[in-house]
Amino acid sequence: MAKFIPGQEIKTNTASIEVTVDATNPLPPGRHRFRLVVEDDAGNQSEPSEVEVLVVDKTRPTAVLDAPASVSFGASFTLSGARSFDLPPGKISNYRWLQIS
Repeated sequence: MAKFIPGQEIKTNTASIEVTVDATNPLPPGRHRFRLVVEDDAGNQSEPSEVEVLVVDKTRPTAVLDAPASVSFGASFTLSGARSFDLPPGKISNYRWLQIS
């Protein structure tokens, strides 16, 4: 078990780790990124591998936005909110789209 603090590395000699959440200060709803770098016995380090964990609020819906990683210049593309969800009995009733930059 480990208490993660953003920006502070935790070093282990095991291939898995439990993210311990403090009940008085849990991870807030939203997306949280974690990174792993592995090192061999010669001290060589891997390129980082990252994953995003989505912490879900039990009362509010959760938006999940999918998009292509890259598109050709001048090409149209599709954004999808189809994987967005609300816990039952709630249902998604509309989607609000915005280009930020």
